[in-house]
Amino acid sequence: MRDLFDRIYKDKGPLGRWADQAEGYFVFPKLEGPIGNRMVFNGKEVITWSVNDYLGLANHPEVRKVDAEAAAEYGSAYPMGARMMSGHTDLHEQLQNELAEFVSKEAAYLLNFGYQGMVSTIDALVSKDDVIVYDVDAHACIIDGVRLHLGQRFTYKHNDLESIEKNLKRATKVAEKTGGGILVISEGVFGMRGEQGKLKEIVELKKKYNFRLFVDDAHGFGTLGKTGAGAGEEQGVQDDIDVYFATFAKSMASTGAFIAGDEDIINYLKYNLRSQMFAKSLQMQLVKGALKRLDMMRSSTEFKDKLWENVRALQGGLRKRGFDLGTTQSCVTPVYLQGSIPEAMALVKDLRENHGIFCSIVVYPVIPKGLILLRMIPTASHTSEDVEQTLEAFSAIRERLENGTYKRISKALIEAMGE
Repeated sequence: MRDLFDRIYKDKGPLGRWADQAEGYFVFPKLEGPIGNRMVFNGKEVITWSVNDYLGLANHPEVRKVDAEAAAEYGSAYPMGARMMSGHTDLHEQLQNELAEFVSKEAAYLLNFGYQGMVSTIDALVSKDDVIVYDVDAHACIIDGVRLHLGQRFTYKHNDLESIEKNLKRATKVAEKTGGGILVISEGVFGMRGEQGKLKEIVELKKKYNFRLFVDDAHGFGTLGKTGAGAGEEQGVQDDIDVYFATFAKSMASTGAFIAGDEDIINYLKYNLRSQMFAKSLQMQLVKGALKRLDMMRSSTEFKDKLWENVRALQGGLRKRGFDLGTTQSCVTPVYLQGSIPEAMALVKDLRENHGIFCSIVVYPVIPKGLILLRMIPTASHTSEDVEQTLEAFSAIRERLENGTYKRISKALIEAMGE
């Protein structure tokens, strides 16, 4: 028998193996200063394209005022205890009711965190006799929720209708034997690629197959649809989403999340979500802050309009210069380049140090080997100057990548690692 830690000592994992070279710069970087279009990294001002503050609300004066007043009034502890025991208030109920109305559902329930809430919601929705069918590119929180499932689960190829239907047929056969039901899970917007889930087409399959649809709309909430109610509204199928999920961590620039659906389903979930039943209630300062943010989202499209003005400028400018953005249909702006992990490190360091551009770097195993993904998140707080400076920088780094400059720099890194 081996020591449990032997495996960990020998293998740090596909990302952990780069920790000595990457930590503190490429991963776990420290952005400083007020959240906005420009922040400080490594002692220098940079244009930030990696903060999910889509609507630019994080440092809006009205938002900051309400956050500060709520913190002064309630502190960071109130209410104490889980919602079911001693952590329930009128303002929690008010926020739930207003969120439900905003996304056109009968009821909603607050979650302390998106990741935790998603895992727990999946666990509560299905029994061992039920079958889950979900997109292979689903977010980690969905995958972890599915892992808790004691019954059958099938993945379908990303946004592939033929694969979805094939797996619905498989799921139907299993459910007929077990006497269970089928839960289909998709994202409203896939956070890496920026593609919208094919919600309209999935809903159409309800005419042939008996299933319920659960949508994680973390990136769609506040950014898509006429009112900002998300990908379901954008595609005209909001009423056909059985359980709708969104987080406060993006458009609302805060902490927390919610689920929404028919009142009977939400009532069941609030009595069976273990992550909420056995966890402290969402703090009052966050609840009051969320009410203010939601009010601003409802009362004006100003923030969403400015966001999309910047999205069109950035994505249009990149495409005009010949960059590959894949098939994004959202604010998420992925730029795909060819190169190794060491080349990616050299490229990103050049972007940050010499061009003042900070964006997220994504490499294997999140995407296939040989690809570099620079993921950018435009926000309402960005300016036309930010966009133009970024376009010029991207043209420069592509030239260096193609002429082998980063490959030569990366050789020193590889040699230092003894590989």
